[in-house]
Amino acid sequence: MKKAISLLLSAVMLAAAFAGCSTQQTENKELVKLTVSEVTHSIFYAPMYAAINNGYFEENGIEVELVNAGGADKVMTALLTDAADIGFAGPEAVIYVAAQGKEDYPKVFAQLTACDGSFLIGRQPAENFDWQSLRGATILPGRKGGIPYMTLEYCLNKNGMEVGKDVFFDDSISFNAMTGAFVAGTGDYVTVFEPGATDLELQGKGYILASVGEEGGRVPYTTYFANGDFLAENSGLIQRFTNAIYKGQQFVINSTADDVAAAIADSFPETDVSVISAVVQRYKDIGAFSDSGIMMKEDFDRLCAILENAGELSAKVNFEDIVDNSYALNSIK
Repeated sequence: MKKAISLLLSAVMLAAAFAGCSTQQTENKELVKLTVSEVTHSIFYAPMYAAINNGYFEENGIEVELVNAGGADKVMTALLTDAADIGFAGPEAVIYVAAQGKEDYPKVFAQLTACDGSFLIGRQPAENFDWQSLRGATILPGRKGGIPYMTLEYCLNKNGMEVGKDVFFDDSISFNAMTGAFVAGTGDYVTVFEPGATDLELQGKGYILASVGEEGGRVPYTTYFANGDFLAENSGLIQRFTNAIYKGQQFVINSTADDVAAAIADSFPETDVSVISAVVQRYKDIGAFSDSGIMMKEDFDRLCAILENAGELSAKVNFEDIVDNSYALNSIK
């Protein structure tokens, strides 16, 4: 009996040793580095930062290097010049390239946010903001042809106002410089992403008046895309990347704002965690976070309508030519 127990213990210890060795090999396995060019750095992208800080990418054998491009056009430039592996911006960047007739254009493989994440900032508070109060005003809207610009224009048209006639856009200022220009006295209003919008309020230099996303409706606002050849050669890697993003999305959807703030705080070291929590809740309230990477065709069609409304879509593009939902669907499975 003692001999049997001894043999059993030896077998258990041997199995544990093998398990420990296997774990060590997994931990020591070299991660594949992916460079992601992000359109801007914002709490609006909380699911991605949660995936990074919670170790979801590492679980999938990936190390993510984020590079802030400061605009969707610059993200696309980085992708097309091989300065980045994955682009992270509005899908309009892909639509424009595809509409130009480029053969090997990038393709969207996952969606992160479901509406515009910017907020309209004014110089004076307004408890009951009315879009009609913008008549005659000058707004800093971002780059012409960019989704922030076009969604704001869509909101104004929806409220019976025409840009250049009823309200005026100053698009001469780059995306990353708009907040500073507004604080310096340029324009009457500006659209700002978080945490910039809340920071302006805390400093008493601006006041949040309205959510552009809430007024504009659901659209595939921010997405991940890669060149066709990169997708073909690295389908397994892209799938693991999408799996990590999906896990980050589920974490944000199913967690409290405080828990999300704690998870992504390291990505915003200059912002108080209480502010991060308030911003996350604000985005949750307007349904800004997608619960998966799947893009819906009706949302894509609404985006195309916004592009057409702005006069930026020169040729019709098909949903199936721009979007590959297979990775997002597999991540759910």
